[in-house]
Amino acid sequence: MPQRLLPLVESEIYHVFNRGIENRVVFEDEDYYFRATQAINFYRYYSPPIKLTQLLALSTGRYIEVMDFLASQNELLIDILAYCLMPNHFHFLLRQKRPNGIALFLANFQNSYTRYFNTRKKRRGPIFLTQFKAKLIKNEGQLLHVSRYIHLNPYSARITETKDELKEYPWSSFTEYIENKKDGICEKETILSHFKTSKRYEIFVFDNADYQRTLQGIKSLLY
Repeated sequence: MPQRLLPLVESEIYHVFNRGIENRVVFEDEDYYFRATQAINFYRYYSPPIKLTQLLALSTGRYIEVMDFLASQNELLIDILAYCLMPNHFHFLLRQKRPNGIALFLANFQNSYTRYFNTRKKRRGPIFLTQFKAKLIKNEGQLLHVSRYIHLNPYSARITETKDELKEYPWSSFTEYIENKKDGICEKETILSHFKTSKRYEIFVFDNADYQRTLQGIKSLLY
C-alpha cells in the first residue's frame, strides 16, 4: 500500500472507503460478507496474538477466550464509529487511536480478506484499489451527515428496497445503532450523544433516505 502524502492524525475521525478493482464485486454472498465482518472485528485490535485463519480454526471455546482477551486489553488501532459493506465497496467512519492505525487496520483487513477471496476463487492478485480514500471529519455536523450517508448506502443503491429492509441489513452498523446493541464492534457514543434516544437517530437517518436515493439515481445516469 503506497505511503500517503499526508499522514492520518491520531484522535481525528476520517471517512474511509475503498472499492474493488474495476468496480468488481468483492462481497458476493453471505459467506463473503461474514468473513469480512470477522476480519473487521479481529484486526481492529493493535496486536492480535495469532492470525485470523488460526483463530477461526480454534474450538468455539478457545475462539471466545482469544476475543475476550483482546477486548480486555482494550488496545485498539482504531475506533469504528460506523461501517457498511456493499457488493463492490466499503465505508468506514474511523477514529485513529495509534500512529498509522487506520492504515494498519485497512492493510490487515484487506490483505486477510483478499487471501480468503483468492482462495475461494482460485485466483491471485489484489481485489481492492491500491490506495484507500480517507476524508477528515472537520466538525460535528459533518460527522452526523457522514454516519447517515454510510448507513443509507444499501437503501440508496436499492439493495434494500424499503426502510424496514434497511433496518435489517446485516452488513452495516445501522442495526447496532437503532437497537443500541451493547455487544457490537462500534463506538456509538460519539454519535448517539447528539440524540436523546437511538430512535431519534433512526428518525434522523430516515429523514434523508429518499433524497439520498434520488441523488444516487441521478449520479448513476451521469457516470
